Amino acid sequence: MQLLNSAAVLLVLTGAFLGLTLPFGKLAFVAGVAPSVWAFVISLGAGTVLLTAFLVMGKRPQLNAHMLRYYVITALVSYAVPNLMTLSAIPHLGSGYTGIMYTLSPVFTLLFSVMLKLRRPSPLGLLGILVGFVGAVIVGFTRGQVGQPAEPLWVAIGLLIPVLLALGNVYRTVDWPAGADPTELAAGSHLMTALLLIPIIFYMTGGFPVAPLRGIPWLVVAQVVASACMFALYFQLQAVGGPVYLSQIGYVGAAVALLAGTLFLGEIYQLATWGGALIITIGVLMTTKAQRMEAKALVATKAA
Repeated sequence: MQLLNSAAVLLVLTGAFLGLTLPFGKLAFVAGVAPSVWAFVISLGAGTVLLTAFLVMGKRPQLNAHMLRYYVITALVSYAVPNLMTLSAIPHLGSGYTGIMYTLSPVFTLLFSVMLKLRRPSPLGLLGILVGFVGAVIVGFTRGQVGQPAEPLWVAIGLLIPVLLALGNVYRTVDWPAGADPTELAAGSHLMTALLLIPIIFYMTGGFPVAPLRGIPWLVVAQVVASACMFALYFQLQAVGGPVYLSQIGYVGAAVALLAGTLFLGEIYQLATWGGALIITIGVLMTTKAQRMEAKALVATKAA
């Protein structure tokens, strides 16, 4: 359990599970599942598993006006809208390219955090974020897969995803309910997301098309497991590392999505895309080292 208090370990694990969600989303689209329905599967599955785990631990959820507000805002800004945008963009941009859009989240998170006077990263941490941003810019200019250039509209939609994620990262820190358990918040936020997605599904599809899900039970199970693991660690990382460090899961997720898309989905990217991904990886290593240095400095300060 000591590892689950390590921001670096949590960053890698959470980002890896995030990266798996993107190729899973592409496979679901190929199977005929509507993006809104798949977003519902992600949130309902993750929320149900996490709530069950929370209850099995002998804990009881609390619900008051503050918690309800937190769930609704988090559901909309962090999950419902970004997930719909992500899953809708994947068929047009590719899972790997869409995942790379997540790498811009740290930059926007840092901007919002500075504006609200929240915790700022060290110079090394800031440099790592900037290095990762340079890699993301290089990838952005490649505009998708070889032979399938992305339409500017979908690139623009993809760029809005990290803005919403950044707003969600900062909001969850600013309005985190006192004494709330990370697993409880993750479960509540996703069950609220599933609830909010129901009318959206009916509006976008004219019904509730679940028939395609019957043909991919293995994919549904894999997605639910990945989502539950990711979001359980996600809120723990939020509590341990803060919003700016949390936002860097996009770097790890992008790398995993890029590899998965290439190895298993037949996606082909330019050499510049891979070069950008390598630069992004260097940025992650720099920020991880900065986080460790900050943690050691904090321990030394308390000891003194």
